Amino acid sequence: MAAVNRRIVLASRPHGEPTPAHFRMEEGRVPTPREGEILLRTRWLSLDPYMRGRMSAAKSYAEPVAIGAVMVGEVVAEVVASNNPDFAVGDLVAAFSGWQDYAVASGRGLRRVDPNLAPATTALGILGMPGMTAYTGLLTIGDPKPGETVVVAAASGPVGSLVGQIARLKGARAVGIAGGPEKCAYLRQDLGFDAAIDHRGEDLPGQLAAACPDGIDVYFENVGGAVFDAVLPLLNGFARVPVCGLVSGYNATELPPGPDRSPALMRAILTKRLRLQGFIVSDFADQARTFARDVGGWLREGRVRYREDLVEGLEQAPDALIGLLKGHNFGKLIVHVA
Repeated sequence: MAAVNRRIVLASRPHGEPTPAHFRMEEGRVPTPREGEILLRTRWLSLDPYMRGRMSAAKSYAEPVAIGAVMVGEVVAEVVASNNPDFAVGDLVAAFSGWQDYAVASGRGLRRVDPNLAPATTALGILGMPGMTAYTGLLTIGDPKPGETVVVAAASGPVGSLVGQIARLKGARAVGIAGGPEKCAYLRQDLGFDAAIDHRGEDLPGQLAAACPDGIDVYFENVGGAVFDAVLPLLNGFARVPVCGLVSGYNATELPPGPDRSPALMRAILTKRLRLQGFIVSDFADQARTFARDVGGWLREGRVRYREDLVEGLEQAPDALIGLLKGHNFGKLIVHVA
């Protein structure tokens, strides 16, 4: 076993876009598990947009990462030492132990990972938090019906790609919005979306209207900004909008320019009787078993697919997260640590 534990900590809070200077690599001793504890060695680290919010001191649904503390994140780790009878050396678990090589855990709150059922990395993607976010947000809030039109932003990402595939399984039309022709081709050709719109192309509102001739019944919001501006006029009466993320504004330092658009939004909510509901995946923790059963079954049957974007080395995590916030990833972004 290595004698050194590398940790990436939050060095300072960014104002606007984070840079590598906001992170710091530290080295320390590998911790020793006490009675009832286990020692985990990180194999894979998940990178997700919510991490940008945790770098900020602004009040939110979760406590911010403290300056000098290990960056938050979920990992798949191997048990390399155990003083807990419930875990054996060699077991794989999903844990929120953050951006570091080693961590000690009590065993509470860990999720076992069986690589015989699916590749271990899927515990951080389609069978993990992103997958459950898509499943619970779409089905609980969006409630798509056969024949309806479901539009999802950031559609080639781990959440959006599953939203569209589940919409299709439920008999709805799936329209994805993504950045670039390669991602749009992936949505149509690999995942079976009915249409895919490049938000970097010309005339996003016109393209979206052409792809949704009967309007939009469910819009799964991951982005905000100009994408939502294009969606809003097309929302049908009683449309449902699960608000999962607003990544286009995560690095913003001020309100967007132009006139105040909130009166138009509020009027649409009133006159169209729209349902906009923000959610965090933990709101639906009681659906974990149903999610695992349904999505695990669809995956084994080949009815849903996924894509991963693997980065090699813990030291690459800061640059990879910075790129994620700019849409550089293609699929679920995972760092291979060891």
